Amino acid sequence: MHSLPSQAMRPLSLTPSLSSSRFPFFSYSIPIFHKFKINPIIYKKSQKGPPFLTLRCCSSGSITAKPFSELRRNRAVQEPDEKVVALRQLFAKPGIGIDAYIIPSQDAHQSEFIAECYMRRAYISGFTGSAGTAVVAKDKAALWTDGRYFLQADKQLNSGWILMRAGNLGVPSTSEWLNDVLAPGGRVGIDPFLFSYDAAEELKEAISKKNLELVYLYDLNLVDEIWKDSRPSPPNKPIRVHDLKYAGLDVLSKLSSLRAELVGTRSSAIVISMLDEIAWLLNLRGSDVPHSPVMYAYLIVEIDAAKLFVDNSKVTPEVMDHLKNAGVELRPYDSILSEIRRLAAQGAQLWLDTSSVNAAIVETYKSACDKYLMNRRGKIKKKGYDESNGRSVGPTGVYMPSPISLAKALKNPAELEGMKNSHLRDAAALAQFWSWLEEEVHKKMLTEVDVADKLLEFRSKQDGFLDTSFDTISGSGANGAIIHYKPEPESCSFVDPNKLFLLDSGAQYVDGTTDITRTVHFGEPTAREKECFTRVLKGHIALDQSVFPENTPGFVLDAFARSSLWKVGLDYRHGTGHGVGAALNVHEGPQSISYRYGNMTSLQKGMIVSNEPGYYEDHAFGIRIENLLHVKEINTPNRYGGIEYLGFEKLTFFPIQTKLVDLSLLSAEEIEWLNNYHSQVWKKVSPLLEGSAREWLWNNIQPVAKE
Repeated sequence: MHSLPSQAMRPLSLTPSLSSSRFPFFSYSIPIFHKFKINPIIYKKSQKGPPFLTLRCCSSGSITAKPFSELRRNRAVQEPDEKVVALRQLFAKPGIGIDAYIIPSQDAHQSEFIAECYMRRAYISGFTGSAGTAVVAKDKAALWTDGRYFLQADKQLNSGWILMRAGNLGVPSTSEWLNDVLAPGGRVGIDPFLFSYDAAEELKEAISKKNLELVYLYDLNLVDEIWKDSRPSPPNKPIRVHDLKYAGLDVLSKLSSLRAELVGTRSSAIVISMLDEIAWLLNLRGSDVPHSPVMYAYLIVEIDAAKLFVDNSKVTPEVMDHLKNAGVELRPYDSILSEIRRLAAQGAQLWLDTSSVNAAIVETYKSACDKYLMNRRGKIKKKGYDESNGRSVGPTGVYMPSPISLAKALKNPAELEGMKNSHLRDAAALAQFWSWLEEEVHKKMLTEVDVADKLLEFRSKQDGFLDTSFDTISGSGANGAIIHYKPEPESCSFVDPNKLFLLDSGAQYVDGTTDITRTVHFGEPTAREKECFTRVLKGHIALDQSVFPENTPGFVLDAFARSSLWKVGLDYRHGTGHGVGAALNVHEGPQSISYRYGNMTSLQKGMIVSNEPGYYEDHAFGIRIENLLHVKEINTPNRYGGIEYLGFEKLTFFPIQTKLVDLSLLSAEEIEWLNNYHSQVWKKVSPLLEGSAREWLWNNIQPVAKE
C-alpha cells in the first residue's frame, strides 16, 4: 500500500518535533525499549513545525497558483446538504455556542483505519477516503485532503463543499481558512477525544492570532447528534490471545521493560492510547477495526499495576486468564477519564505521549493536577514546585514520545519468521489469482470489484488468513491514477485488457501482515507506459540495493527511488516507504522512507519498511511496484567510522511483469537484479504451487537480457 504522506503514522499529530520519530535513541540495558537523549521530566513543544493540519505533499508537473475560492467545481447551483444544515442548527444551542466545527478522520486513538461508527467525517461530507479534515462554518463548508485523494474527493463531494487540495499553491491550511472566514471573537468547536493534545494546541495557537477561541465539547459529538439511530453500533467482537510463538516475547517481559523505563523517567505510570501499541504490549489481537487486528481500549501501566480499559463483553475466559497471569486488571472503556483524575489526585506523574494521546485525556489530567495543588497548598505559588527547595510537590506530566513505538518496530526473530512465512503463503495465493485473472480477462467482462473479490477468495484459503490488511486497490486505466482508489460495485470500471492495471493489496495472517503492489498490462503496452514503468522499477531496484550507515533517517533514501523519474521531470505524490507491523497494522511508525525530512528516526535492524515508488498520469494510468523489506546488517569490506552498515532483505517474492520493462533503460546490474529476484521467487514459492498456478509462475520468472 502506498506510503502515507505524513511523516509518521499519526495523522493528527503534524508537528514534526513532537512525533516519536523526532527523537534520537540509544540502546537501553533491557533490549526491547530505548531511552531518549532529552530531559525526561518536562519537554516543551517546538514552534518550528508546520501550521495545524497543513498536509504537505509534493506535486508533479507544473502548477498554477489559484486562490482557494477558485478551487470549487463549476456548478451553477450549489446542491443542498441536509446533514450540514442540521449540523449548523446545533451551533447556537445552549452549552455549544460555536461558529465553526471541525470533523477529523480519526477516532479517539488517532487510528488510520477506524470502525464504521466513528467515520464521522465520511458521514458528514460524503468523502470516503481515509485521510481528510472537514470544517463546517455557518455559511461555508470545506474539506482538506492530500494528493492521493484529489480525484476521489472531486467525485464524491457535492457542490456545497469547497475541496482544499492540500499542498498545492494557493491553498490555505485549516487554521488559515478559519482565520479568514470567521470574525474576530469567533468560537471553533472540536471533540477533544478526536484530536491529539499536540494537534489541539497547534490549532488553538494558530487561530488565537485572529482572536478566535477553541472550544472543547467533551459531552457530545455534533455529528453523532445528527447521525442518531442510523449510526452503526460500536464493534463488540471477541479479543484473542496472540500466540507466544508468533509474538516472540511474553507480556510480563514487555511490561518489566516498560516499567524500567518508567523508573528511569521518574514516572508513576504511562497512559497508552494507540491501539497497535496496546495489542503488541499485551500480546492480544482484536477485530474492532477493519483491516487492523486491534481492539478499542486504553491501557495504563503503573510501577506495580496495569489496567486495561475495554468493553468487558469482548473479553473471553482465555483472554481473562492471559491478562490475570500478566497482572492486568480490567476496567470499563469509558472510565478512562475518571481513572486519570484518580491518579492525579494521588500525585501520580503520568507519562503522556501528547502526539497521540487525545486532548480530552491530557486536559483532564492537567485540570486534576491543578485541583490537587490548590487543595494541597491553597494557592499555586509556582505550578508543581516548592519554591523553598525546587522539588516537585505534586503531579506533573512527563511529556515524551511513547517508548513502545520503537520497541514494536524492532521485530524479534519470531516476528520476522512469521512475516517471512506469511509472505510466502500470500505469494502462493497471488500466483493462483493471477493465473486465473490472465486467462479470464480475455474471456469475459470483469469489473474491478470482481477482481478484488476473487483475490480475497484465493487468499482466504491460505492457512492463518484473517482479513485483508486494507481495502484492495484494483484500478484499471485511469482509475489506477487515483492513488488510494477503492472500487465500488455501483461505480467501478471493467478491467480493460488494453490498459494498465494496478493492484495494491495485502492480508492479515495470524503470523504476519502483507502488502504488495503489482502493475501489469494484459495486452501490448505503449512505449510511454513502458518507459514510465521502467523508471519506477529502476527506483525500486535502487532502494532495494541501497547500503547506508547506521543512524541514517529514512528520508535520506527517498531520493534513490525518485532519481530515475526526476531525470525526465516526473515524480509521485506519496512517500516511498512506510513501516509495517508484524501481524498488526499495515502502516506503523516511527520509521518511514519519505521526502518529509522532519522524521529523524533512523532505520534500524529489525524494522520492516515498504519499497513502493510509483508514477501516475491523471485520467490515464497509474504505476506502482511494491515489496516489503527487512532492515539488516550488511557485511561491507570497510567500516568507515567504526560503525555498522545496513541494507535490506526482501520479504515479498512475486514476479514483476517483464513485458512492461524497456530493457534499453536498464543497466546490466539492474537486469541481473531482476533475474536474480525472479530466481528467488521460483525457489521460494513454486514448492507451494501445483498445476496451472505453478505453470503461470514459471512463465513469469524467465530471465531477460538486452538484445
